[in-house]
Amino acid sequence: MKKKKYTANCNPFKLLRVISIKGSAFLLTFFSLMVFSHYLLAQKSLPLSHPVQKQDLVEILKSDTLEIINKDGVDSRRVINGVFKHEGAILHSNLAIQNINTNVIEAFGNVRILQGDTVTVTGDTLFYYGNTRMAIVSGRKTVLKDSKRTLTTRKIEYDMANGIANYKVPGRTVDEENILTSTEGFYNTRTKEFTYYKNVKLVNKKYTLTTDTLLYNSITKWSYFSGATKIVNKDGTVAGTKGRYNTESAESSFQNRTTVDNETYTLTADSLVVDGKTNNGQGKGNVVIVAKKDQTVLNGDEGFYWKSQGYSKIFGHAYVRNVISEDTLYIRADTLYSHENNIDSTRKLIGYKNVFIYKSDFQGKCDSISYNTADSIIRFFQKPILWSDQHYQMEADSITAFLVNNEMNRMLLKGKAFVITEDTLVKQFNQVKGRTINAYFESDNKLKQVLVDGNGESIYYAIDDKQKNIGLNRVECGRMNLLFAESQVRKISFIGKPDGRLIPPSKIKQPERQLDGFNWRIKEKPTKEKTVWAE
Repeated sequence: MKKKKYTANCNPFKLLRVISIKGSAFLLTFFSLMVFSHYLLAQKSLPLSHPVQKQDLVEILKSDTLEIINKDGVDSRRVINGVFKHEGAILHSNLAIQNINTNVIEAFGNVRILQGDTVTVTGDTLFYYGNTRMAIVSGRKTVLKDSKRTLTTRKIEYDMANGIANYKVPGRTVDEENILTSTEGFYNTRTKEFTYYKNVKLVNKKYTLTTDTLLYNSITKWSYFSGATKIVNKDGTVAGTKGRYNTESAESSFQNRTTVDNETYTLTADSLVVDGKTNNGQGKGNVVIVAKKDQTVLNGDEGFYWKSQGYSKIFGHAYVRNVISEDTLYIRADTLYSHENNIDSTRKLIGYKNVFIYKSDFQGKCDSISYNTADSIIRFFQKPILWSDQHYQMEADSITAFLVNNEMNRMLLKGKAFVITEDTLVKQFNQVKGRTINAYFESDNKLKQVLVDGNGESIYYAIDDKQKNIGLNRVECGRMNLLFAESQVRKISFIGKPDGRLIPPSKIKQPERQLDGFNWRIKEKPTKEKTVWAE
């Protein structure tokens, strides 16, 4: 092995200024050194299968000490406190070994790479492959900085030709707004795109995002993520598995099953778009909106939620569940609206088109419905019809149901009102019709009284004390009051002069058993399964 050592404060090829020459022999040695240095720079006849081109060789700008070494046909330089230049980049270190044959530099101590005016990489150790311009920097604190952010880790592989840095040990990226940590990561210094893997956490003063994989574009501010992902801010949490999030606008969109959860509601859907500033959300596919204060649940194919207004809209197989006195009211419609009153935490539910209603003690259908929990009033519009498991059916142009202590207390039927009760004793139907009907109920939802006001007509079967049918009563009177017990008429009184007759059982003809407009539509009564679109 041959070594030649030079000490200088500047370019080692200008050694004439710094070497003290004594004797002609030394002059010859110096002359030989200059020729050898020129030979190294020209790179003639290097024993390489893929020789390094002159313009690709890493250049030494200056050093404190330079040793030229030849061992086993391999030429190298040992440089102390050297500065190198290559393809526009500047490399610094305390100690560097430059392999002339392979164009590879091993550097140690205070390693620093400067690329252009924007990127700086610092560390303890550097392997630099000049032919590919790949730099591997490691150390207890390895740092890559550009004009707006700082990446800190223990080892960085930096492809300087393409401007891509990556790390495979835990790293931390900091900019003016965010702190991002992950186990692995890639950073494109040109496009300003980051790709992070494993245990990814993005912390902003407004939110925190955790995920498994994240692609972040610092120019567009969009983050694309996959794997179990959670976004948390002061107003709530968004959890999903695939989507994107804008760190500036706080807008997020998720492609897989996702849930938004805050103090007032949860919104879950197969795909979801959320405005992080307002917490408004739009979901598609098996949407479920749960109002936490009263456990009202809206379901449908597509839904919207406006948080500041406490307002929800849902459609496509839409239905709502609301608990009433430990029983659940189901309402189905083409479109459902829910509006929460933040002052008293009451709620108004509205359903439009093809409405079905199901509760354990009554069921119904109509064109539209509204239910206000503030006054416990349910309004049915457009020819509604209601049934009860207690064998009654009610129809009118509109029906208003009044709940007391969350139980049915009264129903007001307006316009072509018609009440039918099935008399299980005689296997026939008692009927009352009129312009307006008020129907009152007992605590177990049994019909106890019917008040008719205007154009009153009734058919009911008279029963004696021995529960024997004694005939059919047909009565017409402007106003009447009927009292029921066990779905049977027990007493009837009239205001005004009634027009009626009692027909003995043997003389009752079939047409006399029905008032005009009678239609027992029990087969149309919704089931729970049909109301929740399970049929």
